[in-house]
Amino acid sequence: MKQQIAQVALVVKDYDEAIKFYTQKLNFILKEDTILSETKRWVLVCPPGSSTCLLLAKAANEEQLSRTGNQTGGRVFLFLTTDDFWRDYHNMMEKGVKFIRGPVEEVYGTVAVFEDLYGNLWDLIQHK
Repeated sequence: MKQQIAQVALVVKDYDEAIKFYTQKLNFILKEDTILSETKRWVLVCPPGSSTCLLLAKAANEEQLSRTGNQTGGRVFLFLTTDDFWRDYHNMMEKGVKFIRGPVEEVYGTVAVFEDLYGNLWDLIQHK
């Protein structure tokens, strides 16, 4: 048996501002942006070389909107691995990405915590 996670839904306030953040600040690739209705789109972004994408899901009601930026209750939500931590860290810093915990060397690799445009926490990691 072979399985993999293809997409992870990420609740966003606005499709276009989310696309801009992920493509311009994190260098993700816009894989798909398909209009499904007057209010819903199928928007996939992913890091270069990744087969797993984020499905940017616009909040459709107040309950969903209340979860935007806090889908995990304040814990790190997503983990972005890289083949060159310092390249990506400096690039993200130059583009204004907010790091809330600076780089540290752990037994598993180099890691720093940043937040996305809504406040979701991410690890940027280069594994040893």
